[in-house]
Amino acid sequence: MVAASASRTTLVRNNSGVDATDWAIVEELRRDGRLSNVELAARVGLTPAPCLRRVRRLEGDGVIAGYHAHIDPRATGRGFEVMVSVELERKDRDSATAFERSASAFPEVLELRKMFGLPDYVMRVGTADLDAYERFATDKLTAIPGIAKVDSHLTMKVVKHERPSETGPTAGVPVRGAR
Repeated sequence: MVAASASRTTLVRNNSGVDATDWAIVEELRRDGRLSNVELAARVGLTPAPCLRRVRRLEGDGVIAGYHAHIDPRATGRGFEVMVSVELERKDRDSATAFERSASAFPEVLELRKMFGLPDYVMRVGTADLDAYERFATDKLTAIPGIAKVDSHLTMKVVKHERPSETGPTAGVPVRGAR
């Protein structure tokens, strides 16, 4: 439901607000970013011109941040994914910046998150197989200066893969009428 109470605290990402029709557009494009404007308009109950204006506004406001192809990681040699926890020896800004720069440069690092508490970082690494991951961890990751500890967590099965930023009004964008 898109309704919001006046007492609810909402995260402000832009000044435009998003109504129920906007959320319907976002949801349809999340499911299929290749929809034509005519098809999108029909699905959300608008004519094409106002639908296109809403899409352009949502893009301009940063609600729609882009359109992406979903690529099978196996087809690109990244089908073996490992979640890696990294703790640094030192927690100062220069050490963190140096680690982030080094780790981000590796094509095997698909995602890198700085955490509150321990571990200092969690990264999602994609390689072709276990042997390729072992080479990455040994030859590249642990060669970065300042790493105190690396824990690798092999994924048995991905149960759900959907980023919270892709799900409805809780994505940090205010709903029209919310304060």
